[in-house]
Amino acid sequence: MSLFRSLPPFRADVVGSYLRPAALKKARHDFEKGMMSAQALRAEEDKAIRYSVERQCACGLQVVTDGEFRRTWWHFDFFDGLEGVERYDTQEGIQFSGVQTKSHNVRVTGKVRFGDHPMLQDFAFLQSLQTGATPKMTIPSPSVLHFRGGRDVVSPDIYPNLDDFFDDLVQTYRDALAAFYAAGCRYLQLDDTVWGYLCSEEQKQLVRERGDDPDVLAKTYADVLNRVLEGKPEDLVVGLHVCRGNFRSTWISSGGYEPVAELLFGSVNVDAFFLEYDNDRSGDFRPLRFIKPGHQQVVLGLVTTKTGELEDKALIKARIQEAAQYVPLEQLCLSPQCGFSSTEEGNNISEAEQEAKLRFVVEIAREVWGEPQQAL
Repeated sequence: MSLFRSLPPFRADVVGSYLRPAALKKARHDFEKGMMSAQALRAEEDKAIRYSVERQCACGLQVVTDGEFRRTWWHFDFFDGLEGVERYDTQEGIQFSGVQTKSHNVRVTGKVRFGDHPMLQDFAFLQSLQTGATPKMTIPSPSVLHFRGGRDVVSPDIYPNLDDFFDDLVQTYRDALAAFYAAGCRYLQLDDTVWGYLCSEEQKQLVRERGDDPDVLAKTYADVLNRVLEGKPEDLVVGLHVCRGNFRSTWISSGGYEPVAELLFGSVNVDAFFLEYDNDRSGDFRPLRFIKPGHQQVVLGLVTTKTGELEDKALIKARIQEAAQYVPLEQLCLSPQCGFSSTEEGNNISEAEQEAKLRFVVEIAREVWGEPQQAL
């Protein structure tokens, strides 16, 4: 009997971002230099998204995203659209393994609200393409707004008590889920680097040095997520993507999931966990023993987006079976370990290699779980 899923997450799934085409990069450069209007830039984005979605479908995927083509970062652009949040320049960028990002961060300067967010229109365009595949929206997890700067990025004048900030953050994300649902979204992914950092002793020490307790933060973030998800529509599938950093094929944190496994996998009520498992830094599958039985899916990120070389198919299949020792095969799916372009710069991989990775994921999923009942 085929175990192929007709609902998300799919046996062959994706995290969501794709390499920006050269024409789109040029258009954004021209816009920033005042040589192109916002309307003309959006037309170029529309064109690039249409073609990307066509290629995603051609790879056999049952899920499509807009590639995050309208964004410069995976998270800042969403936060820019919230009320009470502003982006600002920092003295230095985020330090990855051997490379730094641009020097940006976000801070809370007013009451945090969802409001009339521009990404609702972005999703509406993706949905309008009507490919037959499920359109997926990706946004940063609520914990990301707080974690990097902690108390220092939340105005004490606006929020003298951080509990009030987290209460507003919960309501902001509840409103976001409701707004995307009203726009037709039935598949939403929360991207979260925080849980990966909380697996890293080095990153946890940095948290302690700024005066926070990483164990307390983990419980706070788990509570925020669960409160956001309370009362969500049953047919809205919400996944949580856990990442250890992805910028120009580099990374930030190391460490298996064990330090957060019982709290994260055992208590956070998302419908699916997208988990990085393409390298030794991610540890083994034993932490998956805390995954709740039933509908909750684990999407194994066994195929890397950091290099273009295809993995050994037999090894990927063997790792799926290894994971199935802790989570039943019917609760497992496969995806690339992260997006291909978490920022506009993109990973060190070609568009042809990117497409080959997607086809590879689809091919393995069909061989492991069977063919979909209806081909796209």
